[in-house]
Amino acid sequence: MKFPKWLLIVLVSITALWLLFNFVAWPYMKQETKKISSERTATYTKNGMDLSITYSSPSKKGRVVFGELVPYDVVWRTGANEPTRFTTSSDIRILDQKLPSGTYSLWTKPGKEKWLVIFNTDIPDWGVTLISGGSETTRVAEEDIIELEVPVEESDEVIENFTINFIDQGQLYMNLAWDKTKIKVPINN
Repeated sequence: MKFPKWLLIVLVSITALWLLFNFVAWPYMKQETKKISSERTATYTKNGMDLSITYSSPSKKGRVVFGELVPYDVVWRTGANEPTRFTTSSDIRILDQKLPSGTYSLWTKPGKEKWLVIFNTDIPDWGVTLISGGSETTRVAEEDIIELEVPVEESDEVIENFTINFIDQGQLYMNLAWDKTKIKVPINN
């Protein structure tokens, strides 16, 4: 059986476009977006815990962040670009829920008075779907391992870049802050 020449040309063209997108355009787009929202990592290595969180840090740039740029009551990839990745080398507790050692994607659902914080076992390549123009996340809800609500606190100052860090105040917290909003997620071993 012989393929028609036009069909072979179409198949070769589609394959070439797919390879070009996956190995040239997609890596280039990911690299360029990190120039705008730089990738950052926060670590904590004390009290028998070895934690790290890697995220992309967008800037406020005069925008209203929560309620507009990041809508209320909608799951957010918690940063920009790829989903935020949380890694623990040992079993820990997030508030009162056990989180086994491993790497997880971190998602949030910001609200005016409280946020839902979600740890998920699936780590997708990108945090939102391109076809939705960035309005829909790539989170697989069936892979959620922990969901907890934490209250919102108001910051005294405007925080220009989205920031995640660890704060040890006798109780260890993962602190998420941007604009005048911050939340603290309690972590125990």
